[in-house]
This record gives sequence, structure tokens and C-alpha cells, in this order.
Amino acid sequence: MDIQLEKLELIKMLMETENPSVLKAVRKIFQKDEKDWWDELSDEQKEFLEASLKQADNGEVHDFNTFIAPYLK
Repeated sequence: MDIQLEKLELIKMLMETENPSVLKAVRKIFQKDEKDWWDELSDEQKEFLEASLKQADNGEVHDFNTFIAPYLK
């Protein structure tokens, strides 16, 4: 089925419903999709990423070719 047609059919069904629980359920689905992946990380993961970004900002990085060169010999 065409995605645009599917959307239109869903819109029509939403417009015609008078059932508040259906509307709440749909809203809940969309709110789940709006979660920020950052909020799903553990504190340890967040600290690791923040330290990594700080290293990158300070120029403490190596390009891939430099990194992999010793392993290709």
C-alpha cells in the first residue's frame, strides 16, 4: 500500500473517532518516538561520549589510515 494513502486513511479514521482512548493511544505512540536517544544512555555512556567529544575538540584524534596502518603490515 502507498504510504501517502495509508496516512490519509489514518487521518480520516482519527477525524471520525469519538473514542478518547484511541486518541490517547495514538498520542502515546508518537510521544514514544520523540524520546531523545541521549536520555536512554547510562551515566557511564554519557561520560564516555562527553570525554570523547572533548578529546576531539582538543585535536586529540588520529585519522583512520594512521590508526589502521600498523595492522595492515
